[in-house]
Amino acid sequence: MNKIFAPCLVAMLALPIALHAEAVTHLRDDWRVQSACKLNVIGETISTAGFTVDGWLKTSVPSTVLAAQVANGVLPDPYYGSNLRQIPGTDYPVGRNFSNLPMSQDSPYRCGWWYRSEFTAPAASLQNQRFWLHFAGINYRAEIWLNGHRIADSTTVAGAYRTYDFDVTELLKPGKTNVLAVETFAPTEKDLGINWVDWNPCPPDKDMGLWGAVDLVTSGAVTLRSPMAVTHFENAELATADLTVYAELHNSTGATVKGVVTGSAAGVQFEQPIELAAHEDRTVIFNPEQFPALRIRNPKPWWPYQMGNPHLERLSMSFSAKGQITDQKSVDFGIREVTSELTSNGSRLFRINGKPILIRGAGWSQDMLLRSNDNRLRDQIRMVRDMNLNTIRLEGKLETDKFFQLADQQGILVMLGWCCCDHWERWNTWTPEDHTIATASLRAQLLRLRQHASLLVWLNGSDNPPPADVESAYLKVESETHWPNPVLSSATGTPTTVTGESGVKMSGPYDYVAPSYWYVGTHYGGASGFNTETSPGPAIPSLASRQKFLPDPDVWPPSSTWSLHYGGGEFVNLKVFDEAMDAVYAKPRSAAEYERMAQTMEYDSERAMFEAYAKNKYVSTGVIQWMLNNAWPSMIWHLYDYYLDAGGGYFGTKKACEPLHIQYSYDDRSIVVVNSTAQSVSGLHASISVHNLGWKEVYRAETVVNSGIDSAQRIFDIPDSLYSGDDRIFFIDLSLKDAAGHEVSHNFYWVPVTLTTFDWEKTDYTHTPAERHEDLTALTNLPPAKVLAHAEIANTPRGREVRLHLENTSAALAFQIRAAVRTPSGGLIAPVFWSDNWIELPPGESTTLTALLPEGADGVPAVQIEGWNIASVSIAPTAVAAAN
Repeated sequence: MNKIFAPCLVAMLALPIALHAEAVTHLRDDWRVQSACKLNVIGETISTAGFTVDGWLKTSVPSTVLAAQVANGVLPDPYYGSNLRQIPGTDYPVGRNFSNLPMSQDSPYRCGWWYRSEFTAPAASLQNQRFWLHFAGINYRAEIWLNGHRIADSTTVAGAYRTYDFDVTELLKPGKTNVLAVETFAPTEKDLGINWVDWNPCPPDKDMGLWGAVDLVTSGAVTLRSPMAVTHFENAELATADLTVYAELHNSTGATVKGVVTGSAAGVQFEQPIELAAHEDRTVIFNPEQFPALRIRNPKPWWPYQMGNPHLERLSMSFSAKGQITDQKSVDFGIREVTSELTSNGSRLFRINGKPILIRGAGWSQDMLLRSNDNRLRDQIRMVRDMNLNTIRLEGKLETDKFFQLADQQGILVMLGWCCCDHWERWNTWTPEDHTIATASLRAQLLRLRQHASLLVWLNGSDNPPPADVESAYLKVESETHWPNPVLSSATGTPTTVTGESGVKMSGPYDYVAPSYWYVGTHYGGASGFNTETSPGPAIPSLASRQKFLPDPDVWPPSSTWSLHYGGGEFVNLKVFDEAMDAVYAKPRSAAEYERMAQTMEYDSERAMFEAYAKNKYVSTGVIQWMLNNAWPSMIWHLYDYYLDAGGGYFGTKKACEPLHIQYSYDDRSIVVVNSTAQSVSGLHASISVHNLGWKEVYRAETVVNSGIDSAQRIFDIPDSLYSGDDRIFFIDLSLKDAAGHEVSHNFYWVPVTLTTFDWEKTDYTHTPAERHEDLTALTNLPPAKVLAHAEIANTPRGREVRLHLENTSAALAFQIRAAVRTPSGGLIAPVFWSDNWIELPPGESTTLTALLPEGADGVPAVQIEGWNIASVSIAPTAVAAAN
């Protein structure tokens, strides 16, 4: 009874099904989970009807083992306080990369863990109907049993990023109850698993289990999978798009099958007769030379949202034999072409439909327990657009189909590829099995994802390029799967003998540097070339967020519990950031002061990073902030925190990347207007007003600007003479208005006359240390300002919205005003989409901020207003009639 019933398995392992709603039974609910160490039975018994699951944990799939335990309350919330360190098996040193370490002998996750489900299969309705079990992700090995029969063992099922399709027609009971049992095994330190590097801790189960969906899929004798339409434009006018269409066919029978592949793409029809030998796999191709209808006239291209409309078309394909459809698939696709090239300075420049694009994005993380929620994904994609970013980078962490669908729909580009820092990049220790798993994983993921319009580039390595044999093997897979987008050897500038120069750099920093670094440090991480991951470092969550994951959220100085939520490796403490704060601003005396100064530092440095790259385009061609989000509640590397609360770094990024933007340059004291849109804009009015610390105006200028498409235009130079006096800090107030007088960009800086100087010789991958810090300590002693605040709340077509009116009635500048919507008791409400935040309000001026509340935020919230030199207040907004 231990024979493996999988005669078609080898041919099908790497061909992920593009799920078709009419042919799929989602096996999501009614699963049970139990440790194999608590059982004394075999899979044959577990996978038969009548087996009792008393004491097993209830779960749904996808779910890792630890996620199931947490959901059942067996273990405490691992994200709170130091709970994670109390979970059995979490005995590795704090800050170490657990993926590189063996589990302890007494870890409960060294055992296999069983997943079991009973489900009713649909009745057979077609002649030659086939049933397939589809597994979208198993970490790491597994034995799979159905109705008392083993259909795969742990030598067949190995690899966290592989997908599997098993023909179970002979074993399934159509219309009756079936039992599926899967024994999963965690990755070892010598496996190609899922890895968290130094971003956050690794859970003690190493995310073992069924982390991807499980589905029962029906088809006829021939399956059709992974349909894709690839675009090539004849010229820059984009008047004609040549489409080439691909799909993967598989004959699951032992006989020759003759049939027809029929399809439609962007409204045009095509078909091709096909004859498949017994058990044959074949890629069917429709090209415009043979099928002229695929030469689309006057197409509607897909664009990243800042360049145009992310318009999607529909591709539908089917295979028919003897007049009966055996399989059919439909996917959305975009008529778009992604290319890349090396510029004159050796930088990697990407083009969308022939147009250059400055990549401005951030690095993504899945949840640490690999839990996924479509609404949360939707909120996060919306936050990316709200910050005016155009790209998300996935280092490993290859997200769900829903993620990529949202990116397609919203016009967000996605960089993706393998992860660093564990067995994935220890090629000299790879076994033949590792090579097989790596290429099979690549094939599975490319076939799963290749049709998505949002995909920008695949990276075959991260912190290092693979050796020639591995890179060549990867390139072979990419060719065989007709990957339609650019491929890079790694995220670094290290060339290879196979593909040469990458045109990108990964030179850091990852820890705090002063804003001027991004302008003057171009030979390191500053604004030159394409920096695939870099960051000004820590990002301290608000008190409302800290209350959700710390037992002592306002203790000072920070406790050891806080430090568990720092990073790993070189980032287990915030020493660089804290020392800079002490030197530049002041030594904080409370958690509230620490948070306030930290948020201002994050705003200032994130803004400078993105602005420097924009000023220097296309000498600089891209920058990826490390990171966008966190896998768990963290004090480092995010633009919004784990709970989707937006801090200073978020609004500094949003400001820097706005479509029409006016900005200050730390290197040459120039004022630059950046147009990131696909439209030229004439008749803009730009103005600059410079004040000293006492709010005396010392310089003013204005001019008319005609801003070209995708341009960076220098419009002012602040006179050098201004910096020769006694003033040590200047406030620089910039405004850009359109021809009708509406303000399209407003930007405010606090700039020391003497900037930070850097000790370049001591640069390492984490940062360049300051030789001498700049001095902004005077900002901690600004004269108090008085700001009147009034808020209204109304239902609008966008949702519930707060309008906050602020007026500075004093003679002093109100510095770094932060507004937050909270529950009446001060609890977190998130995400909240503010029009602007962390703002300055000059004497006698007023402004109105808007805040769109999340769905479900009912009742009357509190609006908190804080700042460096204003009294903190909390007000209740007045309800008003619905607004347009």
